[in-house]
Amino acid sequence: MTIDQSLIEKLKSARSLVFFTGAGISAESGIPTFRGKDGIWKKLKPEELANFDAFMSNPDMVWEWYNHRKKIIHEAQPNKGHLTIAEMQNYFDEVIIVTQNIDNLHRRAGSKNIFELHGNIERNFCVNCKKFYNEELDFSEGVPKCECGGLIRPDVVWFGEYLPEDQFKGGEKAAGNADVFFIVGTSAIVYPAAGLVFTAKQSGALLVEINVVETEISSAVDYSFFGEAGTILPNILEAYKSSIVS
Repeated sequence: MTIDQSLIEKLKSARSLVFFTGAGISAESGIPTFRGKDGIWKKLKPEELANFDAFMSNPDMVWEWYNHRKKIIHEAQPNKGHLTIAEMQNYFDEVIIVTQNIDNLHRRAGSKNIFELHGNIERNFCVNCKKFYNEELDFSEGVPKCECGGLIRPDVVWFGEYLPEDQFKGGEKAAGNADVFFIVGTSAIVYPAAGLVFTAKQSGALLVEINVVETEISSAVDYSFFGEAGTILPNILEAYKSSIVS
């Protein structure tokens, strides 16, 4: 794969890189996407599982599904895409991840500066008092309850819920300060998260899309690479590393 030299030159002068990531990067680790042809939403109605009313009316069913997802995620490993983003921390002043994924793979890969727009499946909290329960939960007597009596739910953003304000504002600030804004494995159609692409663009960032297929934002970016992030990102980093030692 040939990496355009103009992109490498821009990276050489960049201080802040932002990676806006979606389900596509984790699909390479074996985690099913929601909206792909094999996505789980093709098999189950999201409103049956991923909203607060569904949880309160049938918490056993919702937790059965989330425990199934947690098992898949726990068995998955960060791939070369995640690992390359983490490695870039060695070469740039600031590498920030703004992710729509809930799988924690960026952190497991070694990335430090992460904004999780849709929560994290490895965290849980009480629906009443909001106390966090981040240890492994005990389901031996049914759906776990808080010491206050409230049901414990996954700390993920469900349909109809707002994104966590601190995470979104952090991501928005990062997008506005980015020199190069990578859009990796996301169709960028789910708002308000997708609006960060245009925040970055309006602030003068170079936009680089990496996805397996063309998307609705392909016409708005400066560079598009079509293929797996686990192949393309290492190639970009290797081209950059070669340029700074030559």
